[in-house]
Amino acid sequence: MGKSLVIVESPTKAKTISRYLGKDYDILASIGHVKDLPKSELGVDVEQSFLPNYEVIRGKGKILKEIRRAAEKADKVYLAPDPDREGEAIAWHIANEIRKKNDKIYRILFHEITKQSVHKALDEPLELDQNKFESQQARRILDRLVGYQISPILWDKVQRGLSAGRVQSVAVKIVVDREKEIRAFNPEEYWTVGLNYLGSKEPEFSAKLFKIEGKKAEVKAEPQASAIVETLKAGPHVLTKVDKKERRRHPVPPFITSKLQQEASRRLRMSPKRTMAVAQQLYEGVELGSEGPTGLITYMRTDSTRVADTALDELRAFIGKQYGPEYLPKSVNQYKNKKGSQDAHEAIRPTSVTFEPDGIKSYLSRDQYRLYRLIWERFVASQMVPAVYDATAFDIECDKYLMRATGQVMKFPGFTRVYIERLEEANARNEKRNDGSNADLPDLVEGETVKLLNIDPKQNFTQPPPRFSEAMLVKELEDRGIGRPSTYASILSTIQDKKYVRKLDGRLSPNELGEVVTELLVENFPDIMNSEFTATMEEQLDDVEEGKLPWLDVLRRFYSPFSATLEKAKEHMRNVKRQEKPIGMTCPKCKVGDLHIKWGRNGSFVGCSSYPDCDFTSEYKRDDKGEVKLIEDPVTDEICEKCGSAMVIKNGRFGKFLACSNYPACRNTKPVKVGVKCPEEGCKGDIIEKRTRKGKLFFGCDQFPKCRFASWDRPVAVACPVCQNPFMVEKGQTSGGTVHQCPKCGFRKEKEEVEDGQG
Repeated sequence: MGKSLVIVESPTKAKTISRYLGKDYDILASIGHVKDLPKSELGVDVEQSFLPNYEVIRGKGKILKEIRRAAEKADKVYLAPDPDREGEAIAWHIANEIRKKNDKIYRILFHEITKQSVHKALDEPLELDQNKFESQQARRILDRLVGYQISPILWDKVQRGLSAGRVQSVAVKIVVDREKEIRAFNPEEYWTVGLNYLGSKEPEFSAKLFKIEGKKAEVKAEPQASAIVETLKAGPHVLTKVDKKERRRHPVPPFITSKLQQEASRRLRMSPKRTMAVAQQLYEGVELGSEGPTGLITYMRTDSTRVADTALDELRAFIGKQYGPEYLPKSVNQYKNKKGSQDAHEAIRPTSVTFEPDGIKSYLSRDQYRLYRLIWERFVASQMVPAVYDATAFDIECDKYLMRATGQVMKFPGFTRVYIERLEEANARNEKRNDGSNADLPDLVEGETVKLLNIDPKQNFTQPPPRFSEAMLVKELEDRGIGRPSTYASILSTIQDKKYVRKLDGRLSPNELGEVVTELLVENFPDIMNSEFTATMEEQLDDVEEGKLPWLDVLRRFYSPFSATLEKAKEHMRNVKRQEKPIGMTCPKCKVGDLHIKWGRNGSFVGCSSYPDCDFTSEYKRDDKGEVKLIEDPVTDEICEKCGSAMVIKNGRFGKFLACSNYPACRNTKPVKVGVKCPEEGCKGDIIEKRTRKGKLFFGCDQFPKCRFASWDRPVAVACPVCQNPFMVEKGQTSGGTVHQCPKCGFRKEKEEVEDGQG
């Protein structure tokens, strides 16, 4: 009997699986997708039933050749990419490549990489899932039809390099619409009245004005507030009602993908992209000393809260032993999936609850540990008893006014001993208010008169809706049914990479480019930009996966009206390049022309309407109300060697550069120095920013071609604390900040941030 071949998509996954399989198995990794639609063309023949033209991805030819050679020798071939649509597409394309060499091809699925799961999958092999593959193919073709046919129109009407997307453009619109709400918001004044009391027993407690003549207290202005204060000062204040109730707070279900991204963003300050990358590492396997590479969590792309019975049995035994029987419910806590969720995968959970976070901390990176701890604690808490507390409310009356004080006392912590969900603030306000809530209330009786200690009237103003955090936007996309759990991270990453959206103080705000493109797309492609339409498309793709709808039907229904809209847009979409919008300011240079927003090769800028007689230009930004503010070019210490004027920093098509402030009389430019001397022995040059022919940033010596030093990583003027090398390089970002690495000894250091505590 010959060997069997197992093909996965990740080398890490291959290494972990190899622990569980003996010498009768060869394991190869495809390193992700091996085939895709071509980058340089549409790659879909819409006239021939949307026939896709798949081609081998650049660099994957050698891998496919190795796979074909191994398949020819193998007794059986097991295709084991991830258990989702993308994994099915990888398996399908590999199967098509090797079928002539070996037709004994099986699909195996495991939702966690453990010995039991891997062997069970091999014992119960499946056929390739055509419905799942066709669902992925339909999604890929839809995205290609939208992106590759709308984007060129944007290049023509706005600027080159722009992109549109079936889901990403709707996500940008959500951010843009929120910004419009913020700009249009008019704050309204209102007043709150806080009071401090002392009853017949301590402690003191706080209350707030709650009702006026039996109706919700609405105090609009200072005179009304002052009149209320005068009446309340006169008293008396009588405790008319004491309401005591035992309340229970129930645990939340284990994580699904979207909830993990939201909670990791709120609690750990991890972006969705980073969260999914770290979760992938935990899923594929981490070296645990003598244990070897071990998968620590189940598959991280899921919208189901279901948990396997074996995992529940292990967890219940763990809770009873670790926390005591009083923390264990009599029966398993059941959680409902949201409507339309796919139940193919379990919730995200530890592969074994016995891998306690602190017990394996030394084997994990900082982010791996923090994310694993979050997943572990949420899973454990999900099968614990509710928290029990006594909630008390006091109603205090004075004249026609009713004040209310609230308090609660924890009687039994239940699941909160392990985990408390951290909810996103409903708004971005941070001011502290006297809202009548207390940690505890004294043991008072109805009918007694309480002593008024002080009154604190406060002027407030209503606040606009907050900008979306990444966690909030993920929740918004999920609530609207836009995209799917596996796509949220890439959507948020793409809209920021494309400069449609930026982060301001941790919140997402649209750039001018995002607003302009959104406006054009809404005008010309209303269906594509409609949330309900996009959500319906997602439902249809789910129906394809479930075998309820042919994939070609989805494409035909979409493309017929879309192609007509496309032709109309090519002709009628506004040409922003030719438009100039006045901003209501006079040119500061010529004092005659008006300033307009104009569009050039590198995007929008402010220029004088008297051009070419006046050549004034400036970058700009908008304030919270959308008003334009000019940004003057930062002056540097560099002096132009041609005319002696100061050099200023400019932003160009390929990034920042130095330009003479005497432009256009002097057109001298220089690259930007990074502040690090060339490390090559004998060279006295400076390291500068450079670009390849394709525009990719790198760093090289300004003495080129005499010195050929180059680095893809940005050098920083920070000496290595280990080997004293005079500089380090930036090696990406983590939630803790920028990672610096020594190019000489390999020492790594990242900016530490205070870790959020757990509940």
